[in-house]
Amino acid sequence: MFFTYLRRELRRRRKAALVVASGLALGIALVIVVSSASAGMQQAQGKVLESLYGLGTDMTVTKAAPPPSEGGRERPRFNFDAQDGDETQSSDIVMPQGFETLASSTVGKVADQTGVAGAVGGLSLSVLKVDGEFKPGEFAPRENTSGGGGGGGTGGPQGEVRGGGANFDVNSYTVYGTDTAHQDLGPLTSSKITDGRTFETTETDAEVAVVDSAYAKEKKYKVGSDVTIKGTKFEIVGIATADSGDASANLYIPLKRAQTLSDSKDKVTTVYVKADDSQQIAAVKSAVQKNIPGTTVTTSADLADRVSGSLSTASDLATSVGKWLSIAVLIAAFVVAGLLTMSAVTRRVQEFGTLKALGWKSGRVTRQVVGEAMVNGLVGGALGIAVGVAGAYVLTAVSPSLTAEVGSAAAGPGGGGGGMIRAGGPAGQAADKAIEIALTAPISAATIALAVGLAVTGGLIAGAFGGWRASRLRPADALRRVE
Repeated sequence: MFFTYLRRELRRRRKAALVVASGLALGIALVIVVSSASAGMQQAQGKVLESLYGLGTDMTVTKAAPPPSEGGRERPRFNFDAQDGDETQSSDIVMPQGFETLASSTVGKVADQTGVAGAVGGLSLSVLKVDGEFKPGEFAPRENTSGGGGGGGTGGPQGEVRGGGANFDVNSYTVYGTDTAHQDLGPLTSSKITDGRTFETTETDAEVAVVDSAYAKEKKYKVGSDVTIKGTKFEIVGIATADSGDASANLYIPLKRAQTLSDSKDKVTTVYVKADDSQQIAAVKSAVQKNIPGTTVTTSADLADRVSGSLSTASDLATSVGKWLSIAVLIAAFVVAGLLTMSAVTRRVQEFGTLKALGWKSGRVTRQVVGEAMVNGLVGGALGIAVGVAGAYVLTAVSPSLTAEVGSAAAGPGGGGGGMIRAGGPAGQAADKAIEIALTAPISAATIALAVGLAVTGGLIAGAFGGWRASRLRPADALRRVE
């Protein structure tokens, strides 16, 4: 009897039921789109941090920068030997990024801290290469127009030097020295070997290199090619492609070889740390800072706070404006659904009064009204899910490109560091080098469950309004309206 009457009433009042369901559907669809967009932005931010930080890394340890009062950093100098005639000159300056290094023994100290599952050291280098040639000028004797002797009274040739000069090309790139015996941590883990191979564990001091795919394409490198760094020739054994964003370095070489090239024996610039438990990251950070003075510990959460640009702005917009807009629309939809249901009950005074006169209890009438409202809510939920999924699909298909930058809060001494984040990865992405991420709007099971919960809630709220009105009806109200 309940379902028969329910089906008949919903068919008879299709327009009113559709209005209630549409209002709920609008609010639910908006919640799905906003939730999906927010989840997509969080994923995009995760990709940015992953490309800057390295997979499997919970925190990094670097040397604390000295105060500016202790003086600025040393500027690079180039020395060339002057030669007669045309002479090609080349000079490489290899220096640790940020000009701050830690002793290699720091890696062991960090690994001994409570809660640390693993620690690996790496050496981030900047290479500035100058190539070119000096061309000496040519002496041109000055013509004698005085009609006298050619000496001009000075006893030497008269004339001027013409031509000559210098033509040099400056090229800079980044190199990361990786511990080939422990390749499960560090920036190279955020790239995938797409050609050739990675380092072998025995190649701790070998003259081999892995090249980032973008840099290899620019320089036309391939597996088997040679690249020369400060007079040392390295064979390229692999091409690595970053999983997202920019690679952490242009070239990767064994750690010991990087230390030799930069005159940084037993030195590292960064210690990459993996915690036993993600819940212990804060405690591990405190322990390292307390037990190993002169270091700066940066977690992925710290780095996330430095992400700026349209990615951060859009994420804030989705989580603030979008959230409150969704709440406002949902409240309006629930209130409208409740008022429409109560209005429909008021128009059915004669019907419900007659049913009560025939023996229906107030509770049965109330359950009937609540049942109708619940069906309207579920229909609205189904429509809302369909519209929300379609909206998320359209947002993903359009794929607006968002940018993210990392501020230079951890720059080296003297206000320098070249705008690089030393704690974020070996290459220390430059602050003016934005990473572009395509926005998606993934829909999770939790989002669908939230939509169903909202649909049920909307039905219950509308049913509560209507049920309260129906419970107050009396059979005499119906008799007074009988014509």
